[in-house]
This record gives sequence, C-alpha cells and structure tokens, in this order.
Amino acid sequence: MSDNESRDKLIACARREFSEKGFAKASLRKITSEAGLTTGAVYFFFKDKNGLFGAVVDEALKGFMEIIHRHFTMEIQEDLTKYVHVKGDHDELAQTIVSYLYDNYDVMMLLFDKAHGSEYENVIDRIIDELEKAYAMLAEKYAAVCPGKRVNRYMLHYMTHIQVDAFEHLLNHEPDKEKALRIINPVMDMLITTWMGYVLEDDTD
Repeated sequence: MSDNESRDKLIACARREFSEKGFAKASLRKITSEAGLTTGAVYFFFKDKNGLFGAVVDEALKGFMEIIHRHFTMEIQEDLTKYVHVKGDHDELAQTIVSYLYDNYDVMMLLFDKAHGSEYENVIDRIIDELEKAYAMLAEKYAAVCPGKRVNRYMLHYMTHIQVDAFEHLLNHEPDKEKALRIINPVMDMLITTWMGYVLEDDTD
C-alpha cells in the first residue's frame, strides 16, 4: 500500500469512527486496525488525533467559509443607498448554503455535534466570529448611508448567532435535503428582515 493509499484509508476509517463515537471517544487503535495499519501511521501522517480529525473535516469547513466570504465580498461592494430588501432576494444564498451543508452532511455533523474534545469543538463560535466581522463591515457601510443611525453592536452579535443557529438547527432536525431547501427560503427572509430592522439604532450621542 502506497503512502497516499494508507493516508486515504486512515481518513476513511477515521470518518466512520468519529461519526459513530465522536472525537473524544473515538479509538485510534480501532481506526488503524480497520485500515490495516499501526497507530504509528497516525502520528506519521497526521501528528496526532487532532490532526487526523482535521484531515476529515478541514476541506468541508474551508469550502463552507469560502461560500460565506464570497457572498460578503459581493455584498460589501454593492451600493447600499439603493438597497431595499424584498422577499426572496437572498434565496440563492440560502439554497447554496443548505445544498453545501447537506452535500457534506456527515462531515458538517461531525463539526457541529461531535467535535467535543478536539481543536474544533468551538467551531460554531469561530464561524460566528468570522461572520460577525463581515457583518460589522456591512453594517457600518449601511449606517453610513442612513443619517442619524449607528450600528447596534449587541444586536449585530445576537443576529449573527441567530442566523448560524438557524442553519445548524435545520441540519440537526431535518435529514431530508429537498425538504430543507424548501424550508430555508422563508427562514432566510425572516432573518434578513429582522437584521435590517434591528442592526441599526438612533445615534443619540
């Protein structure tokens, strides 16, 4: 077995073990035994258990964050003086996110629900932090074209949490991708409407 084949075999076996038991309870001995290798192979290819978990989840996590960054890059470039939220104007984003989450369902569930004890156990907070930075830039630009308004930082943080929670909840409670795709559009409309209504407050200073 070549090094590449050994590495791929370890990742495949680790994905099954992590999915079944979660990071904390997963057994390296079982993973390597099923791969037909010794535990030394894990340390050779991945340094440790965290490195092996990362090899399972990193690509999917990176792809998810790229979708978010690409969206906000386009949003920040838009002329907000002319923007008025209308029903369905974020449907494409909602569909893209849901499709990606469900196309990578097993790995995303690992990240969201079974990463306790790993370097990824706070991944939701990391995603929220990245989103909040992007939302802050967008909100400041939005405030700049709304005389007498400023960004309500608490509501910005709170709304970011709610948006991430909405997608995590859907992934956890609706196993059917097609149904999830139908559900998410009105949810996204509600989230955007609420964001637009509460992210700015009167500048009374």
